[in-house]
Amino acid sequence: MKLREPMPELTGAAEWLNGQLTREKLVGEKPTLIHFWSISCHLCKEAMPQVNQFRDQYKDKLNVVAVHMPRSENDLNIEEIKKTAAEYGITQPIFVDSEHKLTDAFENQYVPAYYVFDKDGLLRHFQAGGSGMKMLEKRVNRVLAEMEQAE
Repeated sequence: MKLREPMPELTGAAEWLNGQLTREKLVGEKPTLIHFWSISCHLCKEAMPQVNQFRDQYKDKLNVVAVHMPRSENDLNIEEIKKTAAEYGITQPIFVDSEHKLTDAFENQYVPAYYVFDKDGLLRHFQAGGSGMKMLEKRVNRVLAEMEQAE
């Protein structure tokens, strides 16, 4: 995805965990962070406490959606996904992307990967890899500040 492109529709999930969302529900009121992860991804698990802290810190200002992107056959086990989500405190909605439909729509190749959309649903920041939560926070704060100035 390129910057300023609109958020893809959130369709094609094998299953939703922790509630289901649509693009319509996410766009309009506040920015959205969509993060891709996988149960077989060590870096994802290492970053999850920071993602959760982030989610809780910004809960009134930011939508957070997790996308489980399988990297192998073993990653398709829904019970393992549920178990890992519970173990790592992933309480935000999880789009289980067993067929890579959303992964393809985002043209995403990485886990973990983070996409920040402004309240209008336009991509404002993308980053991949386990580090860089400070950079992510900076970008989210920039989008939030722009939104507050626009009001």
